[in-house]
Amino acid sequence: MFQPDLFAMEASITPVISADREVLDMPAILERLTEVCQRPRYSFMVLNLIAQASDRNGSAGPYIREGDRRIPVRDWLCDALMPVAQRDPRRLAIADRVRRELAERNAMPADAREAESLVEAQVAKRIRLSGRTNVSRAVSELVRAGLVRRHYQGYRVDHPNRGAQRQAVYIVNEAARRVLRRA
Repeated sequence: MFQPDLFAMEASITPVISADREVLDMPAILERLTEVCQRPRYSFMVLNLIAQASDRNGSAGPYIREGDRRIPVRDWLCDALMPVAQRDPRRLAIADRVRRELAERNAMPADAREAESLVEAQVAKRIRLSGRTNVSRAVSELVRAGLVRRHYQGYRVDHPNRGAQRQAVYIVNEAARRVLRRA
């Protein structure tokens, strides 16, 4: 039995522009990102990081090996982009909110160093949660721009839909990979 609603989402994220066979250069990628993306600079950073983490086929994920740890690709991207948010006023507001919440619960350690490391850990955790959403949104825009393909891999089989212990896999197309490799 065919259920059309299952495929409605997949149809809505088809690429606006297919870039697999065309010749691209950096200005063309930037122009495409400004046409398709709400935050083209952020999307370009995500594209560049995915290209750096990818194997020679352009595939990054579902896990990125960092030392002896395996990190889901979205978490790795969030961690890599975290320094961009260091001076962001929203990060400072989150840190103030965390301090206030810890003080209200009497959970703030007496030692200033311990307190600051606890606050930083909580801020990093909250930023990672929101960062995962930002990365997913940027990747969706890159998919629409035709620069990246995405699927999910995990528990039982490769699958186009998320959920059920599946992790994202991002694949940068060949034309974009060549341009980013030269840069």
